[in-house]
Amino acid sequence: MWLVLAGAAASLVLLAGLLWNVGADVQAAPDQRDLSRGKVVYAEACAACHGANLEGQPNWRIPGPDGMLPAPPHDASGHTWHHPDRILMDITVRGTAAVVGGGYDSNMPGFGDSYSEDELRDVLEWIKSQWPERERAHQAQITAQDVAAQ
Repeated sequence: MWLVLAGAAASLVLLAGLLWNVGADVQAAPDQRDLSRGKVVYAEACAACHGANLEGQPNWRIPGPDGMLPAPPHDASGHTWHHPDRILMDITVRGTAAVVGGGYDSNMPGFGDSYSEDELRDVLEWIKSQWPERERAHQAQITAQDVAAQ
């Protein structure tokens, strides 16, 4: 009898542990990004302007003949890592002109009608994964300050 009760108790402990771990995985899932999907979406939607290697267009700080700035790099040489996630996502979803406002014109469209927010977050996380640690840490700090200010 004691052996049956001990086996049942051990089974309950094991089951509770499994359920607790499954719950933890489900809770953690929204914070996990699919970097391989981010890389694919970047190649589809972003690389034509921002470069396959995140290098941006030449002379990206100087307006072109159309008066608009070329696409900036998203690597460490650019300024993407100077902005919090909220701003980067807003630009990606709605486009630069919509975010900046005031008649600012840009070739950067919004991709909110073409890709889900999760896909676009995956792109952002993939881009960030390509940065050196210094830039990732700086951008993470800016994002944390932005979130705290909200």
